[in-house]
Amino acid sequence: MTLRHSGALALCIALMGVTQPALAQPPADFAICAACHATQPGKSSFGPNLRGVMGRKAASLPGYAYSDALKASGVTWNARTLETWLTGPQAMVKGTRMPFAGLPDPARRQRLIAYLATLK
Repeated sequence: MTLRHSGALALCIALMGVTQPALAQPPADFAICAACHATQPGKSSFGPNLRGVMGRKAASLPGYAYSDALKASGVTWNARTLETWLTGPQAMVKGTRMPFAGLPDPARRQRLIAYLATLK
């Protein structure tokens, strides 16, 4: 395909309204989460998959053995609850088994939350 033709093809696609959705790249801060959590659809890891976490009730993903404390928490994940969780999971839900001390840096937490919101 020549450059002229590829440009025409791109124009046709744009005019038809067909677009390729931008895939969010995880921030470097996500490496601490990726050690235990998958984000690819259908994948599992040590911790529950984080795809679709926003709006999901805590301890509700099938196939994962959550702590009784998290099951009973009544938490629904949103920006506010994730902010608290990422600050200190054990402080938020006494008895959770998540072995994570928390992130003291609010900017890092906000980057993680923004990224998690893109995983639909």
